[in-house]
Amino acid sequence: MSKVFVRRAEYNYAMLRQAMFEIMDLTAGSLIQKNSRVVIKPNLLAPAVPEKAVVTHPMVVKAAVEYVLDKGASPVVSDSSAAASFGRILKDSGIRDAFEGLKVEFREFKTSVAVDVGKPFNEIDIAADAMNADFLINLPKLKTHAQMLLTLGVKNLFGCIVGLKKPEWHFRTGVDREMFATLLVKIYQAVRPSVTVIDGILAMQGQGPGKGGEPRHIGVLMGSCDAVAADIAVCKMLGVAPDGLLTNRIAMGQGPASEEIEIVGELPEVRDFKFPDIVPLVFGPQKFHGFMRRHLVQRPICDASLCKLCGECWKYCPALAIAHDSRKVRFDYEKCIRCYCCLEVCPHGALSARETVTGKITRRLLKI
Repeated sequence: MSKVFVRRAEYNYAMLRQAMFEIMDLTAGSLIQKNSRVVIKPNLLAPAVPEKAVVTHPMVVKAAVEYVLDKGASPVVSDSSAAASFGRILKDSGIRDAFEGLKVEFREFKTSVAVDVGKPFNEIDIAADAMNADFLINLPKLKTHAQMLLTLGVKNLFGCIVGLKKPEWHFRTGVDREMFATLLVKIYQAVRPSVTVIDGILAMQGQGPGKGGEPRHIGVLMGSCDAVAADIAVCKMLGVAPDGLLTNRIAMGQGPASEEIEIVGELPEVRDFKFPDIVPLVFGPQKFHGFMRRHLVQRPICDASLCKLCGECWKYCPALAIAHDSRKVRFDYEKCIRCYCCLEVCPHGALSARETVTGKITRRLLKI
């Protein structure tokens, strides 16, 4: 039975450092060898200040780095972001400034190696630095996700897919959420992080995972050698059935992951957490799916009062479903695969996912 260690924590560095060191000692910390190369993989989605809860807090990353240095190993902070340059994200998030005086390398994932993950995907190109690390520390942020409900330990490793390979995979998996969840589980099983520590001190609720979400204080760090177990613990804390998170369901269906976990520490109960609505993307006979995608099912929408026409959404869209003129962005909802990458990369929080009134009525009549 996998163990998940829970520690109450705040962004008071002395308190947080103690909690991180305890979790690392209780999980896989003893496996870090002197002079080994340790890759630390936070969530560095986009340029954002820590108070927005978009990225893993710099103090959490710093505590992990100091633990690695304390072991005599070499820490490398790495990710491949969905938007903006790696350097800008490090600067805007405060991560680079937090490490002044510490011997740490910042290294963006840029090169990949082909990894055989079996059916249905066969080979996947995964960041070489992640695959070749002596030890990998996975530091996700507890956030909602408009496509997958939550982005936690397993989902965070999608950042090991380099650059524009991410939208390619979104396009290949299309509107099939289960297929995308299967891809995420396959990546997790290939990378196999040594330990996962979830930053749930300041979480994100609502229309996550980008700037359209709402920060929510919870005050916990959770760590485990098993990222699926850590994700299950978060679901229990938030009152979600463990298999309500698709990555958990897929992982438990493949084995040996199990819903039965041992939680060590005080797991708070959070019962008013705001989740995004996750509704069917298509239903009924296939010949009507095009009509549904245009008029009935949930879709991204733009708040024109917040939109700056910066171009991040249409440049990143894997389905090429976003166009624009001098006044507003326009969506081709038949092309749109509802991956909600546009919500992730929008630097202004102008995009959200909404279901049409007609769609809600139709689903209720059909009892879907």
